Amino acid sequence: MDEGTVLITGATDGLGAHLAERLGGAGWRVLVHGRDADRAERVAGRIRAAGGPRPEVLLADLADLGEVDGLAAAVERHTDRLDVLVNNAGVGFGTPGAVRETSADGIELRFAVNYLAGYRLTRLLLPLLTRSAPARIVNVASAGQEPLDFADLLTTRDYCGIRAYRRSKIAQIMGTFDLAEQLAGTGVTVDALHPATFMDTTMVRQAGSPVSSTVTEGGDATLNLITGPAATSGTGRYFGGQREARALAQAYDPAARRHLRQATDELLVASTRS
Repeated sequence: MDEGTVLITGATDGLGAHLAERLGGAGWRVLVHGRDADRAERVAGRIRAAGGPRPEVLLADLADLGEVDGLAAAVERHTDRLDVLVNNAGVGFGTPGAVRETSADGIELRFAVNYLAGYRLTRLLLPLLTRSAPARIVNVASAGQEPLDFADLLTTRDYCGIRAYRRSKIAQIMGTFDLAEQLAGTGVTVDALHPATFMDTTMVRQAGSPVSSTVTEGGDATLNLITGPAATSGTGRYFGGQREARALAQAYDPAARRHLRQATDELLVASTRS
């Protein structure tokens, strides 16, 4: 696929902005998601300046499941097809010693944004993606993974931002593998990747981590799953950069994935009722 319509969450900075500008400049219609209107409009302006198709700016705070639902509805209003969904938005480690934060729905913030929001958004958009098949879902995960503790899924004990982040990322990969199985035969593929280690992004700099790769490297790896050789060669995979890799062992445990799926659905039901 050389061009189409793509939704990129977290497209106002770092990897998301880089992908939006490269794809827009290459002829893709980009749905630019962000929380801040000015930053989103700047990305859209750079796409227009590069001669790309008119981008759409869609605003939503993914730390609020009501706004996740609103984002899905906005996508349906703005396009009758969606060729690629890139779940890129995320919350990093935070500053050293950061206290535990919660989302608008009372859910630990990193789990809420990095995993639950993408889980919810993807499922709301599945009818549109399926109608647009062949279509792709790319989940931007991380090599930083830590096994989920199902007795403390939302990290209420011994809180650490790094631990919470790593747990949210293994959840994201487990959800990727689950969804790939569910979508078999639909023409919609789903993969996860660690784009690059400690890219030069705001998230990495705020955490005080040493920068060891460029956003362009991460962009190349992600585009490999959107427009590159890996885009049409499989589904239900985890990549480290541009190579298929192995995630943490828990991601391959069907019982653990089933437990996570049940817990996730319970969280979503509880959030809807509150």
